Amino acid sequence: MTNDAPSVLRCPNCKAKNRVARARLEQGPTCSACHTALVPSSPVTVTDAEWATEVDGSPMPVLVDFWAPWCGPCRTMAPVLDQLAAETKGHLKVTKLNVDENPRMASTFQVQAIPTLILFDRGLKKEEIRGALPKAALKARLAPYL
Repeated sequence: MTNDAPSVLRCPNCKAKNRVARARLEQGPTCSACHTALVPSSPVTVTDAEWATEVDGSPMPVLVDFWAPWCGPCRTMAPVLDQLAAETKGHLKVTKLNVDENPRMASTFQVQAIPTLILFDRGLKKEEIRGALPKAALKARLAPYL
């Protein structure tokens, strides 16, 4: 796919499909129907049912945080992921998948400890990070893919 090839992004608000050139993702495109921002600047909740659209179909790399609300290290990573999502808007989509509510994808990727962060690019697994990391260390691990 070239940098100008259009991608289809589903609006997080109205679910309308929008064709957007990959080169425009940094510019913050909005939905043609409801004008909601199409590129998130904060982590997006993803479920087993939404995986194909939110992760496999994303035109940009996706970092999936496999977590659970009872997990202390997962709660420690939350502000780091919030900051990372804001800093990498248009280059990286940060998502969160609750493993208690969505066991299918956690099982598919053999997530046995949380937090586990997995980076996907066009549906292909590129990097796996287990455990909590400081933001600088996390950015260093992700840098080759962004």
